[in-house]
Amino acid sequence: LPMAFRDVNARRHIGLQELSSLALAGRTLFGPMKSWKFIVDESTNQSTLICSAVRLFESLDLTSAAGQLLNETIQAQNKEFKTGMSTLLFLTGAWSNAILECLQQNVPVSAIVSVMSEGLNSCCDRVQCLQISVHDVNKELCSSSFRPDAFKSDTCQTGHDSLLNPQIFMYFQKDISAPEETIPINSFSHQEDDCGFNKCLVSPLAGFGSVASLVKPVGDKSASVISESGVIASSCYRQKLTHSRYFSTLGKNDFSSQQGNFQGYLSGPGEDPCECYGLGHLAMALSHGNQTSMKLLQSIVEYQQDRAECGGSSQFNIEEIVTCCLLGLPESYSCVSPGFVTLVSPEQAAVIKYFEDNPLQILLMDGDLTEQYRHLGFNRPRNVRTILEYPSLQEGRAGDLWLSNMLGILISLEVNLVLVRGNVCENLMERCIANRILVIGSVSQHVLRAFGEATSAQPVTYLTQLNVSCVGSGAQIELWKACDERAMDLGELMPVRIKVQRIPLLTAVLTTTVAAKMQLIEDQFWTLVYRIHHALKDEKVFLGGGAVELLCLSHIQMLAEQSLQPANKNTVKTFHSPRLAASVTECKSIVLQALASGWKQYLSVVMCNTAKATSELEAFTSIDHHLKKAADCGSPSTYILKKFRRGGLVKDGSGPFADHGEHSKVYDNITAKTEAWRRALDLVLLVLQTDAEIITGPKSNQLLNSHASSEFMFL
Repeated sequence: LPMAFRDVNARRHIGLQELSSLALAGRTLFGPMKSWKFIVDESTNQSTLICSAVRLFESLDLTSAAGQLLNETIQAQNKEFKTGMSTLLFLTGAWSNAILECLQQNVPVSAIVSVMSEGLNSCCDRVQCLQISVHDVNKELCSSSFRPDAFKSDTCQTGHDSLLNPQIFMYFQKDISAPEETIPINSFSHQEDDCGFNKCLVSPLAGFGSVASLVKPVGDKSASVISESGVIASSCYRQKLTHSRYFSTLGKNDFSSQQGNFQGYLSGPGEDPCECYGLGHLAMALSHGNQTSMKLLQSIVEYQQDRAECGGSSQFNIEEIVTCCLLGLPESYSCVSPGFVTLVSPEQAAVIKYFEDNPLQILLMDGDLTEQYRHLGFNRPRNVRTILEYPSLQEGRAGDLWLSNMLGILISLEVNLVLVRGNVCENLMERCIANRILVIGSVSQHVLRAFGEATSAQPVTYLTQLNVSCVGSGAQIELWKACDERAMDLGELMPVRIKVQRIPLLTAVLTTTVAAKMQLIEDQFWTLVYRIHHALKDEKVFLGGGAVELLCLSHIQMLAEQSLQPANKNTVKTFHSPRLAASVTECKSIVLQALASGWKQYLSVVMCNTAKATSELEAFTSIDHHLKKAADCGSPSTYILKKFRRGGLVKDGSGPFADHGEHSKVYDNITAKTEAWRRALDLVLLVLQTDAEIITGPKSNQLLNSHASSEFMFL
């Protein structure tokens, strides 16, 4: 093959410059107050809205080797943690620029690699003092949300109901200004839901509308409203809230006399009214301003904690959560629904009308429901996805025979509902619809597992393996209903809900009227879900609000100053090469300052993006002020901890939660953050140590005739 290669270390390092330029494109995606970007497809003129580095790089046409390496690194971070990608992208660019400056000062590559690696390892060890256990976070957040003047511990103990959770309810009061209106919601309303979850729950996004709405069980036709004065009214009772400082209160005796009306809503230990809501508070602390996803996740946490108290194995299980994206409904319709909500065609929806309120025989298929499907074996590679376009089965003899046999098997076992992990043959689906058999494809593995546990169905790979013992029972299906109790017809697709008593599955129904925003909303939701997941997995979190980064910056600058002290200069050995003008010690100081510059830029951009600083100069001045005060304190970590208790360093006085005082504390994941640091530095050092770029194939001929041909050597 014709080849061409370029010395990437000529002039300024080309690979590092490419990394720096690519990272610059995601600069506004950094920090809690992100600026979204529109990605426009020139071929289709369709656009989508993004707020993450993952979606940005999926949309870019990356032709350079450095760009492809950066994309792979971001994808790896996203696959493992679902968070930290913007941090990775920013530090990649910041450290690339810093290393370019080191090269300009003739610092050898070997010194850059060793000193930066040692410096980052030292930072990771140093910031361990800013770790706090999840248990302590829960205790602190719950205690800070409990106010003696707002609660009566002997009569108003908050339990598992979102309505009685002051941390959630505080966001509703400000927007309740419309006249009284009845809004019955069916999001959590199902009689078969166990553990006493048939309660009156606030819709997670009710606070964003003019009226906070209530979720009620099916069959409960009593009209309920929340008025401007905070009164909950219904045909059964009229009760004022007394547990919230944002609403008018009744006397203690008045509340106690009517407490029976809230039977099933109030529970919890007397010594800590918020003990059960530690994860709800933690969700807000990890949400970084994403209120929409936070409220949905708090509802999920509440439901799973109820299940855990009724004998469940875990208080938060990420495998029990799925999402369903509905385009065409306002975002205030977003909610959490027990069971599995998915989209089906109008033809399939017509079949569902015959099944409503009737138990169904359910079949689970772990594979494709097509004639050509052959499984890859029991040990399936996780990183391989096979995509095949199967030929449509016409009226040929072989195709008809297979269709007839498969349909006959389903009919003989009286199967009503088939959930398929992979693709479904269209002709078979049409025949199933004609025989009132509903087939739903592209169902995830953990959804199949949840239905298997709840219905006793055994997944099969092929229909020929099916027997009576593999078929489950007890499933029910219905058209999903929005907050106005009407089934939604969204045109080409319609949402349906499959439910089974005691099924360990929750669906976060995400809605929006803006098509370009749908992917963004789903990404934000899963980011928060995985932050909670990794926080519980690590059993501890970092102090947020810039605390960790400031301590890293302070620590690295201290190491750089120590390397220049006379005690360290006695062991200095200068390089013999005439092109190296600096000693080993001076090189170390330069590299450490370069590493520190990444943290400093990190903090400055976050401050600018959150309007904490109006310019980079102002941000740098503020950071230097904090560094000086931390040094004067004698213990930077003590100074940072003190600042964090007042609301954070970067976060203090700004952001969506700034008005809530103690509730505005922010935390970060430990493993996800430190891995983002390491991956960013590893990528930069890998590109730094690359000495040549080899190009093969047709592109080498194009380079031969281009203006850049002088930079290449052709073989």
